[in-house]
Amino acid sequence: MTWRPDASAPLWHLSRGQQDETFFQDLKLEHLKQIGPSCVATTLCMVARATGADVTPDYFKARTNSQSPYSWSEALKPFGMQLAYCNHDQRRIEYIIEELKGINDLFFVSFYSIDPPSDPDENGKLCTAHIVTMSGSTIYDTAKNPNKGGVSDASDYSRLERQAKRIFRVVPLDHPRCL
Repeated sequence: MTWRPDASAPLWHLSRGQQDETFFQDLKLEHLKQIGPSCVATTLCMVARATGADVTPDYFKARTNSQSPYSWSEALKPFGMQLAYCNHDQRRIEYIIEELKGINDLFFVSFYSIDPPSDPDENGKLCTAHIVTMSGSTIYDTAKNPNKGGVSDASDYSRLERQAKRIFRVVPLDHPRCL
């Protein structure tokens, strides 16, 4: 048998015989505009509020590290959610957006704001990144006003040329793929 690498890994890999299901496609999100550099906390807050929770971004700022997706997943647990990593590489979002739309569920898509350097700057920071929420085929960008690109069809999102940093699917508690 001649083996060759398979470069076509799907973003959400299913085990043999496993059927895909949607978890949060019916969640009704209301856009929140972030204040300052708080995209992670604001994004988490927006999703938690869609479950009926009365929380603010400060709730998540106190419970998360903006560079620790594990802490984001832990902070979502009281709302019946966790995060699961998706397969991806540093492709531009435009190359993966249709696949995400096809899954039709709730995702967090993180991307680099500039072309990522290989070495951290003098403060230890690699480069600026941002995170948005994708529900079905709609992107919610907390850095923008809702009527000025903050809520848009994923295919028309203004930052599709950016490289993906991380992609997470929001899954229910105790899902086998959770962080």
